[in-house]
Amino acid sequence: MRHFTMSSAARRPSRLFRNFSAKIASVPMILTALVVFVGGTLWTVLYSFTNSRLLPRLNFVGLDQYERLWATPRWLVSIENLAIYGILSLIFSLVIGFVLAALLDQKIRFEDTLRTIFLYPFALSFVVTGVVWQWLLNPDFGVQAVVRSLGWESFAFDPLYNSSIVIYGVLIAALWQGTGFVMCLMLAGLRGIDEDIWKAARVDGIPAWRTYLFIVLPMMRPVLVTTLVIIAAGIVKVYDLVVAQTSGGPGIASEVPAKYVYDYMFFAQNLGQGFAASTMMLLSVAIVIVPWAYLEFGRRR
Repeated sequence: MRHFTMSSAARRPSRLFRNFSAKIASVPMILTALVVFVGGTLWTVLYSFTNSRLLPRLNFVGLDQYERLWATPRWLVSIENLAIYGILSLIFSLVIGFVLAALLDQKIRFEDTLRTIFLYPFALSFVVTGVVWQWLLNPDFGVQAVVRSLGWESFAFDPLYNSSIVIYGVLIAALWQGTGFVMCLMLAGLRGIDEDIWKAARVDGIPAWRTYLFIVLPMMRPVLVTTLVIIAAGIVKVYDLVVAQTSGGPGIASEVPAKYVYDYMFFAQNLGQGFAASTMMLLSVAIVIVPWAYLEFGRRR
């Protein structure tokens, strides 16, 4: 027993200094995360309880900023838009991305070319994508004008100029840009499935759709969860696509939380209100990240 205790004590320093250079190299990033991210987050939450205007000041007003936030029609519209945009973006991104990945996984010809074509929009910035789709959806020289020039004079397709459906015009542009990336993630997951599983399913006479639904998708759970988190994070912080396409219009019909925060902090010069809205966005991100962290790390422990 004594020999075992002494050997265990002797191994502790070696474990401490294992990969020591890597641990030293990670110190700057750890300090940056603590100071910039954690410190900035706590600073934002703290000042959300103040009545800061042009400059931050520690004049606490309790929950007044949050009460004013949830009583503002513009914020409520932005939350409604985010809910519509987020739910549809999650569903269509996952479905379209998986279908495209399943088609490319069939070892078709020109797979590399098709994969490049589908992924290319993701290389563009959201501003470029927004401007391109603003032109495409313009009723004077976009899709509507082209179809009408072919003889369908009654055809109408102007989502960016219709306040009731403008958020769907933003969704179209977002799907065009992001679906290719989701496809690549799904394709990587499909390529990780053992070929013997497909052979066994074919021998048992299981239809392809049932193989995907009940066998392949459960095996791709880590890829699906990671993809879900990436899409959700992009949904919460959507800003530049909306600004490039509609600037939040018509009126406030396409307003989103990130734009609300930016406008109140830099144009309305109401830092307290902007901090309160930022805190609510942080809470929505935490609602997404915490379950993901539990699924990925909690069960393993």
